[in-house]
Amino acid sequence: MTSSPRSTARPPSAQGRAPFEHALREAAEIAALSPSSHNCQPWGVAWPTGRGARRAAERLVDRAPADGPEAPERTSGGRGADGRATDEYVILALDRERELTSLPAHAVEMLVSCGAYLQILLRSLALQGWSTDRIHFVEPRAGRQTRDTHGTWPPLGDTWPVSWSPLCVVRLRGTDEPDVPDGSLAELRRTALARRTNRGPYRLEAVEPAVLDGLSAPSTGVAEGADVTVRHLVADSERAAFAGLVARHGGRDFSHRQAWRETYSFVRRDAAEAAARGDGFPLSQLFGPLSTPRRHALSLALAPTTMRVLRHAGYHRVLARQLARVVRPTPVVVAMGLADASPGVGATLRGGARLAEYWLRATEAGLALHPVSVVLQHDDVRKELQDRLGLPGRTFFVSRLGRPLTDFPRAPRRLGVRAVRTI
Repeated sequence: MTSSPRSTARPPSAQGRAPFEHALREAAEIAALSPSSHNCQPWGVAWPTGRGARRAAERLVDRAPADGPEAPERTSGGRGADGRATDEYVILALDRERELTSLPAHAVEMLVSCGAYLQILLRSLALQGWSTDRIHFVEPRAGRQTRDTHGTWPPLGDTWPVSWSPLCVVRLRGTDEPDVPDGSLAELRRTALARRTNRGPYRLEAVEPAVLDGLSAPSTGVAEGADVTVRHLVADSERAAFAGLVARHGGRDFSHRQAWRETYSFVRRDAAEAAARGDGFPLSQLFGPLSTPRRHALSLALAPTTMRVLRHAGYHRVLARQLARVVRPTPVVVAMGLADASPGVGATLRGGARLAEYWLRATEAGLALHPVSVVLQHDDVRKELQDRLGLPGRTFFVSRLGRPLTDFPRAPRRLGVRAVRTI
């Protein structure tokens, strides 16, 4: 692949940036509906507009590996006939102030969440005429902690948030005709709004094989070429084995002091508090509609101080068996895995992008998902799951899948623009 010549164009003026700014705001509002562990929304997006920041982003993108997307020749001066910039950059970051850290497995979960966000963000931009030209993933160097990545990155100016660690740089190209292979922006917004975690009961009838095949079809965007395996566990023996694993280990988080304290910090008193905070989840997201007395009782029973006492009485095992009873009759359990047992940033982000595409397709097919992440958050349990069911590589997502009997409320979200910074 021939690399593109370096652009010598000046950064676009404020007037020239206006079309992309509008598109980015629209895309961020839709991408904010992406799934994330505990609804923590650990992503951030930087838009380089300053001369130094744009040059740093350009240098990194030009270092993209030869097996990445082919880059078309740049237009002269970096502008189209209508005067708007034909190249723009966005930098996806992990916001360390919003990430989960209590378990080592959360590092993968955070990247998967960010990858799902990136897939929907870039798809939304493509539907507005800004196609992805090239992506450069920022892999940690040997001997350097990921948490310190931002400290040794090319200079992006004082406006780069100190709590953000860059994950990838994307170059986008403005086009006269939007890339609309999968419908309109309004359709994507409707699907993203309809997508949610549904922890309620599902219909018992099987999901048609043709529907499952459609969910597993090749993906586009960031997810294109992702080395991800998708397994649908539909045999009774497989689903029984999975439910048995949940019954044995599903209470691990409740009895893990640090992990449960972190989880509980995302539990909101009610829907009003959740909406005001814009993240986390009310108890109704876990248990469905609740009366006020039952909500107060559950809030007290699940509090970390109470759980430390109740775990000695085996309460966490009771909760695990309750979860297993919900899991067992589900018609399908879907497991997604990365080929590499120790995946890098790029592979994990692509895995998250593949998950986003899968979940959107499931939503369009009238299906719901309920991730059962507890079996992946502890390495010994995850390895037992993979050995028991013959799942290769690194399983990063496992979930119930089926047609829900009842609707579930949508989890709250921060305003999309709150995740976007101009640098």
